[in-house]
Amino acid sequence: MANKKQLTVIIMMILTILSPMQNAAEQETLSEEPQIEAALTEDDGLSEEERAYLEHVSSLWNAMDRQTGKIELPGNIAYLDVPENFYYLNPEDTATVLTEFWGNPPAELPMLGMLFPSEYTPFDETSWGVTIEYVQDGYVSDDDAADIDYNDLLESMQDDTREESKERVKAGYESISLVGWAAQPRYDAESHKLYWAQELKFGDIPVNTLNYNIRALGRQGYLVLNFIAGIDQLDEINDNLDTVMNMTNFNPGATYDDFDPSVDEVAAYGLGALVAGKLLAKGGFLAALLLILKKFGVFIIAGIAALFTAIFKRKK
Repeated sequence: MANKKQLTVIIMMILTILSPMQNAAEQETLSEEPQIEAALTEDDGLSEEERAYLEHVSSLWNAMDRQTGKIELPGNIAYLDVPENFYYLNPEDTATVLTEFWGNPPAELPMLGMLFPSEYTPFDETSWGVTIEYVQDGYVSDDDAADIDYNDLLESMQDDTREESKERVKAGYESISLVGWAAQPRYDAESHKLYWAQELKFGDIPVNTLNYNIRALGRQGYLVLNFIAGIDQLDEINDNLDTVMNMTNFNPGATYDDFDPSVDEVAAYGLGALVAGKLLAKGGFLAALLLILKKFGVFIIAGIAALFTAIFKRKK
């Protein structure tokens, strides 16, 4: 089996030769489910190993259930209202995207699912997605909302990231550094949602990664929504931020305003800790950030699949 360096060279050669084919294919509007088998029978110069991987990836993608409308999230704490210009993937399909398609280590916390704009598949270089989790650590008080110095907090987070990066490198993953805020933390006291964005750098990858975070507070915990994208997609994320925020809803009895201090547990931290991620110390700071390296290097063999974006696309 070829090593990563050899496969990278192969991929770059294929990208150079076939990129005009891809650009032409992306301009077509597909009206029916694509037939990957037909493409795989062509003399495209792929090795047996590369062809087998492409077949494997296509079978996984075609089997995924892309959902819209009202979706009850696992645990029956909250639900999503997913419009037609987005689609939802269940926890099993989400794990496949994050680990097999995007090459990440398994998530520390179980995912409740993932959201994508309908115009994108996980294989598109310009795609972005939103992971969804739920943390049931009790009611998070927002009393400290006006007292947090986010500049001081950022410096502390950068120090923590440098230390955790050392452990990540030992485990065989890229180094990581927290460059700074891409959007400074803001708290909406009416909707009880906290959101901010971080710019992350992985290894020597030339384009930085954007992690845009939303925390929707509930009676017994909070929903974690993380946008995974490139830093150059910040404007697009900002344009879609309200749409994604409005999709998330707690079920009656589980909302922030349903909190009953006589019976409900109160979390041992406030909003500042949600941003810093130190509440997840048992799982490491990196688990709190999700640290998902989505593009620009994660596709070792999977980079080949990007050549066939049009094959995987469904009609909008």
